[in-house]
Amino acid sequence: MKVKDVMSRSVRSVTPETQVVEVASLMCLYRYHGLPVVDADERLVGIIAERDLLHTLFPKLEKLVAEGLHSVDLDQEMARYSETLRMKTSELMTPNPVTVDPEMHVLRAATVMVRHNFRRIPVASDGRLLGMLSIGDVHKAIFQANVTSGLKGS
Repeated sequence: MKVKDVMSRSVRSVTPETQVVEVASLMCLYRYHGLPVVDADERLVGIIAERDLLHTLFPKLEKLVAEGLHSVDLDQEMARYSETLRMKTSELMTPNPVTVDPEMHVLRAATVMVRHNFRRIPVASDGRLLGMLSIGDVHKAIFQANVTSGLKGS
């Protein structure tokens, strides 16, 4: 079974110029945990995840050392989120993301995902985004294949 057989082809993406407020809105409204970032030619140039947005709110090590762990006002740090929302996707995205090929076996793709601690991964060929594959997609496909073959064998 190949990645192309089970991947999601309908994928929402953003561009490097997309304002983070739009990215955050999509994440909150549609429960996206991450979005692929593509250029005008639909070439995959990055990925932006919820953790990229939230990472901007974590106190920097220098601040923790200078002020002490318990002296940092976390509510004040959280209030800086509005600054994050004014940024562009290119400022927060992870460039050159790990991808899988549509012709790859789904278990090999799942291995790549597990090795990198990903729950979903872009599917690309020649740099072009073709879809997304999630651990859930892999599990569902394997389950359906086994249930179907198990029922036939009964």
